[in-house]
Amino acid sequence: MKIGLALSGGGVRGAAHIGAIKALQENGIEIKSIAGTSAGSIVAALYALGYTTNEMISFFRYFAKSVMGISPKFLFNSMREEKSIKLRGLASSLNLEQAVQDAANVKGIKKIKDLKIPIIIPATDLISDREIVFTNQKLKGDYYIQNIEIGKAVRASATFPGMYAPFEYKEYQFVDGGIFDNLPVAELKKIDDVDKVLAIKFDLKSPRKQNTMYNITMQSIDLMQERLMQDSVKLADSLLTINLRDVKVFNVDKIDFCYEQGYKQTLERIDEIKEQLM
Repeated sequence: MKIGLALSGGGVRGAAHIGAIKALQENGIEIKSIAGTSAGSIVAALYALGYTTNEMISFFRYFAKSVMGISPKFLFNSMREEKSIKLRGLASSLNLEQAVQDAANVKGIKKIKDLKIPIIIPATDLISDREIVFTNQKLKGDYYIQNIEIGKAVRASATFPGMYAPFEYKEYQFVDGGIFDNLPVAELKKIDDVDKVLAIKFDLKSPRKQNTMYNITMQSIDLMQERLMQDSVKLADSLLTINLRDVKVFNVDKIDFCYEQGYKQTLERIDEIKEQLM
């Protein structure tokens, strides 16, 4: 049985994907293809490059502050003062591109087409108003791109709007892939040698009243993405929802907590997952 793994976005919560992969591997569930959006694309790229889970979580810890550590709260402060935000005032996602590309270079791999494991990474193009998919597979459609550096593909998928300036690349203006496809199950199922897909997303619904503009915005984004993922959830052969309700997108101090919860909660459901996939 050839199993594909689809990973949702979620900022630092993406560390939970790494814990989940560790639990799957320890229990004999081998992932033959992988797809990921935003933070999920970072994990997908590192996995396809052949990094171990210990190496992947070390990557998350080391680069977290430079990649995700700038709080978007500064946007709200600036808006109150200036009534607008210019693109040049936003942070760049270049450091993420460089970090991922450095990891690829260590493995002697430059472009996504050179990866051996089938991979899918969605992004959103603001100019054409559609999803663009980076992959090493020969899939039909003019929205697939194979000839791109791995770091650029991940950067495009993880350029969180409002946090980072859009990623300008050739004729495209990329922002976060989660706008159109935060759980890329459908795209992963287009790959010929995928028999079943395990999808991993996060339970983000918070019953608490939100009292700040920042928290209201972040919670609204979470709820919007939850709604958008409903079709993807239905397509998955097995779904693992990891409860991380108390973790916000940019809580870099909770990376280890997310990793541990991903591992623990996957183990709690491992027998069910095996039954659904095998």
